[in-house]
Parts: sequence; structure tokens; C-alpha cells
Amino acid sequence: MNKRQFKPSTRTKMGETMKRVMDLNSDMGEGFGPWSIGEGADEAIMSQISSANIATGFHAGDPNIMQRMVSYAKQYGVGIGAHPGFRDLVGFGRRDIKASSSELLNDVIYQTGALREFAHWQGVRLQHVKLHGALYMRAAVDEEFSIALIKALQEIEPSLYLYCMEASVTYQVAKRMGHPVVREFYGDRNYDKTGSIVFTRQVGQLDPATVAARALRACTHGVVRTVEGEDIAIDFDSICIHSDTPGALALIKATKNALTSNGIKIASLSEVVPR
Repeated sequence: MNKRQFKPSTRTKMGETMKRVMDLNSDMGEGFGPWSIGEGADEAIMSQISSANIATGFHAGDPNIMQRMVSYAKQYGVGIGAHPGFRDLVGFGRRDIKASSSELLNDVIYQTGALREFAHWQGVRLQHVKLHGALYMRAAVDEEFSIALIKALQEIEPSLYLYCMEASVTYQVAKRMGHPVVREFYGDRNYDKTGSIVFTRQVGQLDPATVAARALRACTHGVVRTVEGEDIAIDFDSICIHSDTPGALALIKATKNALTSNGIKIASLSEVVPR
């Protein structure tokens, strides 16, 4: 594998441009069979967001849940995205699996195709793809896999947005290959000084006001405080809060209220990142 370290882009000034419009996304449908995750608040969360990343069966989700999530998204006018992960139900897709780029790509296409058919069945379109957990982090540093993924998306459906961090190889490859890309800010995750999130398998209870203030500060000042205790510049098009974070609905509501109260509109992805 061709892996490289990525350093965030430098800016002469932090917070030069205040965000006026923002996508708000969450990972949805991450239960399995009779087991639910996210405190059973899927529909309530769906009513608050503008884009949904729907689990596609490998790390979580199943056909019945996928169908239900697509139905909720259609009901609330939410953009539908495939959320493929490693074949790892036990580890919730947060354990790295040693596999070739071609194997991983086949798994992603398989999962994306499944959700696209559920969307087609209900008369709606797939809007985007967002890798899950450890697979997302693998792509962030693996140029070979990122190139293969984006090349495949361009051949299958070139209009599909791809979500990633700005501080990632995936973002650089997407820009170089001219593929529509969405940069994320993680409201419920910590950052390190490289501009990458601090990957964790479990997240504790977070304070809604703190999470909301952090997201608002990123939107208005273009900075985030790292675990090393310093501010770094960050740019993004979408804010993610995971539905499996304890108290996710309260976090999402508080964040949305903080943004809209300060003149930042939550909008469809096509309005935030025009193709």
C-alpha cells in the first residue's frame, strides 16, 4: 500500500470567512436485527439533519433497517448516502482489517450498490458515499485505495459526492481527479495538531453546549482546539455528529440551534457544495 502522512494546508489568517450555509450529517441505521444503537432516535435525528450516511450491512445495518432509513430520509427531505465499512460487525467497523485495495474496493461497491437500489426502489437518488470508521481512516492515509475508490465512483456514478477530512490523502486525490468532495468537521471528536481526528472506538457522554460552541467557533473563526492545546485552522463543508455518540440527539439539536441562531443556514448539500 502507498501510504503517506498528510499535513493540513496552511493559511495566512484564521477565520477569514464565516460560514453562512452548512450541511449537517449523521451516521444512521447502525443497528442490526433486533439491536438498535443511538438510543433508538433514528427518526428524530433524521428530522434534524440535511444528509444521512446509512449503514450498509458490513459494520452495522441490515436490509430492513436500510429500507427504513431511506424511507425516513425521503420523508424529511434528507440527502441519502451509503456508509460502507469493513466487514466487521463484532468490532462495529472500528478495527483495521488487512486487505488489498482491490478487496476493499469490491466491498465498498457491493455495499453502495445495495443502498442505491433501496433508494431507487423508493424513487429517490443516492447523493453521496462516506466510508465508515477504520475504513475511512485507512483511505485518509492510503493513496492507492483512495485513487481506486474515486476512479470506481467516477465510472459508476460520477455525481456521487465523497465525504472525507480536509486533512486527508482522500481529499487531495479527489481534488486532483476532479471528483465532487465534501470536507467534514467532526463535532463530537477530538482533533490533533495534524488536522486529523483522534480515532476512538468508544466515546463517552459529551456536553451539548460544549459541542455546539465548538462547532460554532469552527464555523465563525475557522479554528479548532487540538488535544495538544493549540488552535489550528480548519475548513469544511459539513458537520458530522455520530448517532452512536451517547446523547446524540441532544448534541445535534444544540449544534443546529447554535448555528441557525447565528445566521448559519442548514441546507442541502447541493447548496453547500455545488457540483
